[in-house]
Order: sequence, then C-alpha cells, then structure tokens
Amino acid sequence: MQSKLSWRRLASPVAMCLSITILQGCASSPDDIAACGTVSSYLAPDNSAQLYRVVVTHLDGVPVISRPNYPLSVGKHEFTVAELINAPELKVSLAARKVKVLSVDVSADQRYHIAAQFNIDRIYIGSNQGYWQPIVWQTESHECEMKRKPELH
Repeated sequence: MQSKLSWRRLASPVAMCLSITILQGCASSPDDIAACGTVSSYLAPDNSAQLYRVVVTHLDGVPVISRPNYPLSVGKHEFTVAELINAPELKVSLAARKVKVLSVDVSADQRYHIAAQFNIDRIYIGSNQGYWQPIVWQTESHECEMKRKPELH
C-alpha cells in the first residue's frame, strides 16, 4: 500500500507539470502569428465569362503539389500555372499549351482566386501562346492566420 501512495504522490505533480508544458507549447502568442493572405485555385470560375481553372505547378520558383489554398506571407508571390481551358473554340496545338507566371501582391486577410482567362478576341491556331493569361478574377476578405517560421540564430 505504501508504494502505491508514493507513486500517486509522485505521478500527480509530474502529470500536472507535463500538462502545463504541453499547454504552453500549444498556445500561440501574438508574436508567433504572422499576417497573411490566401491565394486559391479551387473555386470554379464562370466559363461563360471565358474564365477557366488553373493548376499551380510552382510557387515562388519552387515546385509544389497543387492544392486548393495557399496561405502566404504578405508581399509579392509568383505562381507558375497551367491552364485547364476546355473550350471547343481552342484550336492551338498541345505544344503551345505552356505554363505562365502570375504575380500576386498578397495583402493581409485577403483571398485571391486565380484563373485562366481565355482570350477570344481573335482565332488562335498553331503554336500561338497568346490565347490565355493567368489572372486574379476575384478578391474577398478572408481571415488568415499563419504561424511565424522560427528564426535561425
């Protein structure tokens, strides 16, 4: 009976100390939170307005696996995107279907929806790559919080 009592007496302060340490590690102070905005490619734009979805291949020059949302620090970011235009009027060759770069100046608590704008002002045939350009087609307020990266000393 004596060994159980001393184990309980020891375990309780250890558990309490461990709980406090875990809670302190999980809590975020305001200094740990960075201002950010979000760039999104998940929302299907209006095809009747000649807007189509894009796939992100690179972010700031680094290859990425495309995902619906990119929470980013405030400032300029470059997205390399491929268009997903499935309009029957598109008659350019597959070789002309190249990726393009879109620069987005991200502001805090804003969401930017990106898309491919299909230019239908003239007929594009062969290897002409001017048939589309990447754009931000919609901007909206969106609360964004991102953990600050630890500084290296």
